[in-house]
Amino acid sequence: MIVVRIIGGLGNQMFQYAAGRQLAATHNTVLKLDISEFKVYSLHDYGLSAFNTKELFATPEEVKLFKEPESSSLKKKFKKLLRRPSKLGITHIREKQYHFDPEILAMPDSVFLDGYWQSEKYFSGIADIIRNEFTVKLPQTGTNLELAQQITSCESVSLHVRRGDYVTDAKTNTIHGTCDLEYYERCLENLTKKVPHPCFFIFSDDPEWAEKNLKMTHPATFIGHNGPKKNYEDLRLMSQCRHHIIANSSFSWWGAWLGQHQDTIVYAPKRWFNSPSFNTEDLLPEAWTRI
Repeated sequence: MIVVRIIGGLGNQMFQYAAGRQLAATHNTVLKLDISEFKVYSLHDYGLSAFNTKELFATPEEVKLFKEPESSSLKKKFKKLLRRPSKLGITHIREKQYHFDPEILAMPDSVFLDGYWQSEKYFSGIADIIRNEFTVKLPQTGTNLELAQQITSCESVSLHVRRGDYVTDAKTNTIHGTCDLEYYERCLENLTKKVPHPCFFIFSDDPEWAEKNLKMTHPATFIGHNGPKKNYEDLRLMSQCRHHIIANSSFSWWGAWLGQHQDTIVYAPKRWFNSPSFNTEDLLPEAWTRI
């Protein structure tokens, strides 16, 4: 059994699931999700139920098996155990660095993954499985179906403006910050040189701000009707676009990665975090362009 801690926004949750799914597939064992922290976490809701994932939840008893001991003496013993699998094979693995750690894929069965795991290298071995399991269960209907039809009939470009907790939550803002308007202007300038007659579909958790501040010179549709409860619908629409301009957000990272078009152009920000201490060399696929 592999257990993975699920927390954060939908994009974070997808990275965590994908890493756990890869390790579970390696050992031909079951993956279970620890969603217990959503009882007290207020920024986002658990969202993987929208997808065709293998959704099995870890019980409190199962999670407890992997919890770090509380006493200082036991903690020391536990740290020693982390250097090699315990006889019981039960190990709590905390992410020790932001960039890809190949040791994670070599972990034995019966581990608890605790981190964000934001690199496709953690699940590239089962990429087709991940794409299939991150399809939305419900069919597109209504406005979303109409938008999907528009997207597939033109040279569509998804453009994501992430604000929300990146602006309103002080801690998140300190870590992430937001992509400035100059970033989007550079992306638009570069993309319009390569793509004839682009049609932009603009996704944002603050669509009014995006419509007011983005100076679009090509056809643009601003999408804000789904809201946080149906953010998976925005993600599906993003993935149906031909090209992508993403924010420093795991949400639009997945919108671009799940796309199926050949010769797609993806622009992503060079600066993903405010702090330079994060090594983001493994965050973006090699085919994407950093701007």
